[in-house]
Amino acid sequence: MTKTILLATTAILLGAGAAAAQTPPSTTPTAQAAAAQAGVLVFTPDFFADQRPNTALDMVSRVPGFSVQDGDGSRGFEGAVGNILINGSRPASKNDTGSSVLSRTLVAQVERIELIRGGAPGIDMQGYSVVVNVITRTQASTEQLVTLNGFFFEGGTDRAAGSYQFTRRNGDRVWGFTLSDGVSINDSNGVGRAVRRDANGVIIRDEGYYDDQTGGGQSARINFADAFLGGKIDLTARLGRNDYSQYSLQDGPGILRDSRFAEEGTSGEVGAVFTRPMGAGLTSETRFIREWNDFENAATFVTTTNGAPGPLQRFASEGNASETILRSLLRWERSPAVTIEAGGEVAYNMLEVEQTLTDGGVIIPLPSDQIMVEETRGEIFGKATWRVRPNLTLEGGLRLEASTITQSGDADQEKSFYYAKPRLLATWTPMPQNQVRFRFERELGQLDFGDFAAGADLDDDQLFGGNIDLEPEERWISELTWERRFLGDGIVSIGYRHDEIIGVIDRLPLPGGLSAVGNIGDGTLDQLAVNIVLPLDQTGFSGGELRLRNTWNDTSVTDPTTGEERPISGVRPSQPAITIAQDITSWRLNWAVTYLESLRQFNYGPDQISGFTGSDYFEANIEYKPTPTLSIRAQVNVWNDFQVERTVFADRTAARPIAFTELRPTDPRTFWQIRVRKTF
Repeated sequence: MTKTILLATTAILLGAGAAAAQTPPSTTPTAQAAAAQAGVLVFTPDFFADQRPNTALDMVSRVPGFSVQDGDGSRGFEGAVGNILINGSRPASKNDTGSSVLSRTLVAQVERIELIRGGAPGIDMQGYSVVVNVITRTQASTEQLVTLNGFFFEGGTDRAAGSYQFTRRNGDRVWGFTLSDGVSINDSNGVGRAVRRDANGVIIRDEGYYDDQTGGGQSARINFADAFLGGKIDLTARLGRNDYSQYSLQDGPGILRDSRFAEEGTSGEVGAVFTRPMGAGLTSETRFIREWNDFENAATFVTTTNGAPGPLQRFASEGNASETILRSLLRWERSPAVTIEAGGEVAYNMLEVEQTLTDGGVIIPLPSDQIMVEETRGEIFGKATWRVRPNLTLEGGLRLEASTITQSGDADQEKSFYYAKPRLLATWTPMPQNQVRFRFERELGQLDFGDFAAGADLDDDQLFGGNIDLEPEERWISELTWERRFLGDGIVSIGYRHDEIIGVIDRLPLPGGLSAVGNIGDGTLDQLAVNIVLPLDQTGFSGGELRLRNTWNDTSVTDPTTGEERPISGVRPSQPAITIAQDITSWRLNWAVTYLESLRQFNYGPDQISGFTGSDYFEANIEYKPTPTLSIRAQVNVWNDFQVERTVFADRTAARPIAFTELRPTDPRTFWQIRVRKTF
């Protein structure tokens, strides 16, 4: 029903948009018209004046039709970074994300924001159809930003966090540092029950449930940029430490089940980007990134019966990981209509981990519980952007990748892979305020090195072996998006995507009752994404806005245990969100209320199906800005229904008779957030 309503609303908005199409403000109407025709919309600071933003991130978050993505942080640079550029380039480090840089850039330093749809000369889209490019000013200034956060949980552990950011600008030279103390929170923790039923529906366990967590991290980062050897260099470095702990308790008459997890570690990174003009229209860019971390964690589980504790189960891990990337490219703007780019990237990645599982002090060996995984990878690439005519842009490219993964420890093995990854993106603006984008691309998933090693989920009685035969997942992606802008901020975007997936990464059975992450065969994904933003000024709701967003995913793969088709693990079929927001300029405040009707996510293993469902999730926030340099924001999050579900099977035959089902309905804690931000 929701899908039908959204699509019907889309049809209504199309008619409204045709009658009153407007263009976001820019430098001049002529410049805006030319940029919009070329797939670039320009937003100057006056466009955001009513919202009274403090930082560049506040401004970007208000760009109509754009959602901030900081990348998935996977190995490598190409395709692993976000959709935010600053002065035409991404930050020097993957972990110094675009949103982090913008959060320490004050509004006074922003000259304009470019929304680039489908590509533009000199812009590296990195696989995104839409990116923003924030252009900053160069005048001398000193900026300071202090942020204080408080998190207050109903019946849980309250937390506090804060940061201090300093930036000094003088022409091309920019330097600064950030000190931060962050927290880890979970909005699904709370109080509930764990009810287990046998195959006939008879209750065999009914216990109370309680869980909570604490955690966070402290870090220091420094940044420096300046003119260098006829070009520009950007440098960044960070050191940090983190800790996290979580526990859950189940209790009933004479029984207590105690599950705990704790982790601590340190991490660091350095990054450098050097760009230099090489001649008329020719620019070089060289990038170096080095990241590393070490970690130590332990999970424990013990059952106490009538006051007598049983055997303690403990799974401990200790290890370290690193990534080193060197990337270089040449970009040639041959003409205003043609840009050509070519380059290469080499990388080295490593994970070394030692794991121990004990039950009552007795060591239980697991496959690949002592392992070192190393990857050496090289890639060359070339791509070109051609503006065929003012309303049609084509971007094509090809990446050739070769890699070798070596394993040592419990298993000694070496595998090499070779892939060609073509890409085509076409952007067509058939009429003002309407755009059609088509993408065809072969993507290669980055392996999680942790999947090569063993694992355990003690409270759910699951043991995982490492998989030495894991290979990257391949996707052939076809995507078509249509976008219509109207009434200034209004937008309707409808996108359809189809993936042919080779070597789906999911759960597969191992001997001895174990399972592992592995390639289980080919699969598909069909996705429909709808995003609607409707300004409400013409209805009399001044400064108001209605936003509707959802992505429907339909996945299919053959289960390696039953041989039957099923969804792919970890993909949410749907998560519709409705938001009503308003800017009240005269009161210097804005507010928004978001409602999530439902969400659902499940994992499919050889021995059990597990996941969660939720519904009626509310988030409300209000922000007051008494002065241009001070903002006070309050937010409340409320769950009405959240439930963890498990279906555990008696054996691994094709029929898989049910041993028991378990439902854990939880009333998550309502929690409030208070943020005070002051700029100097």
